[in-house]
Amino acid sequence: MARTVIFEKTGGPEVLTLVDRPVGAPGPGEIRIRHEAVGLNFIDCYQRSGLYPMELPARLGREAAGVVEAVGEGVTHLKPGDRAAYAAAVTGAYCEEWVMPAAQVCPLPEGISFEEGAAMMLKGMTVEYLFHRTTPLKAGDTVLFHAAAGGVGLIACQWAKSEGITLIGTAGSDAKCQLARAHGADHVINYNTEDFAARVDEITGGKGVDVVMDSVGASTWEGSLACLKPLGMMVSFGSSSGPVPAFTLAALAGKSLKVTRPTLFTHISRSETCQEMARHLFDKVLSGAVTIRIDQRFPLEEVRAAHEALEARKTTGSTVLTV
Repeated sequence: MARTVIFEKTGGPEVLTLVDRPVGAPGPGEIRIRHEAVGLNFIDCYQRSGLYPMELPARLGREAAGVVEAVGEGVTHLKPGDRAAYAAAVTGAYCEEWVMPAAQVCPLPEGISFEEGAAMMLKGMTVEYLFHRTTPLKAGDTVLFHAAAGGVGLIACQWAKSEGITLIGTAGSDAKCQLARAHGADHVINYNTEDFAARVDEITGGKGVDVVMDSVGASTWEGSLACLKPLGMMVSFGSSSGPVPAFTLAALAGKSLKVTRPTLFTHISRSETCQEMARHLFDKVLSGAVTIRIDQRFPLEEVRAAHEALEARKTTGSTVLTV
C-alpha cells in the first residue's frame, strides 16, 4: 500500500484527499518507482479545478524522482535500484510509490539530488523545448519571458544567459524581479507597477523582441503581441491567469506574427526524444550553468497548503512534496 493523493470532484485545494492504495507489479513497458520527492506545477491546479477536465476520481502529478523498485518486460534503460526522475504524460505522481510507463522515466545522475530531480524535469525540459525545439534561437536574440521568477522562469533566465540570449523577464513584485535578475535576466519588469509593453519598447529601442514566451495567458496576451518585432514568434505555453482570449488571424497581420501553443508532452511522446532532452537538461545542471532553486517544501500530507501557496502566487522557484 502507498499513500496517494486523489480527488473525487473538481474544486479548490480542499478536494485533495490522502488515501492508501495498492501498488501492484509492473507490466510490460512499466516500472514501479518509490518516490523521494514530487514536483508541483501549475498544470496540477488546472486539472484539480476542472479547467483541464479529467475522468474522476483522479490523481495529480506528472513530475517526481526516486528509486526504481522493479521493472517490467521490455524495459532496458532502467533496472531495480536505479535513481530516476521523470516528467510524464500520465498523472499520478502525488504518491509514495506507483507503477507507471517507463518510456519517459530517465536515469538520474548521481550529481543531482532527488529533490532537484523532482523539481527540474517538467520545468527544465519545458525550457529545453522552448529554447531549442519551438523556434530557432541564437546568441544575440531577445526574448520576453513572463513569470520569470517561477520554477520555469528561473531556469529560463539561466539557460538564456548560458547561450548568449538576451532575456527580459516580468514578475509580479520587485522582490521577484530581483530574483529573476540574480538568475541571469538582463532586464526585469514588475508588471504590477509598470506597463510591460511600454518598457519592452523602451528597452529594445522600439524594435521589439524576437520571441515572447508566455505562460500567463489572458492578462498578458495583447501586451505580448505588441512587444514582438515584425515576423516575431509568440509562444503561449500556459494560462495561469486564464485562457487566452479568442482572436482573429487578422490581429497578426500587421507585423506578420507567428503564434504557437506547444506542450512538453508532445515533445516527450517519443522516448528517444525525451531521453535526449533530459540529458541536455542534466548537462546544463551538472556544468553549473543552471541551478535548480527549490524555495518551498511541503510534506505529502500538506498537499492542500502547497496548492494554496501555488495559486496565491506566494511561491518562487520550484515547489516539491517530500515523501
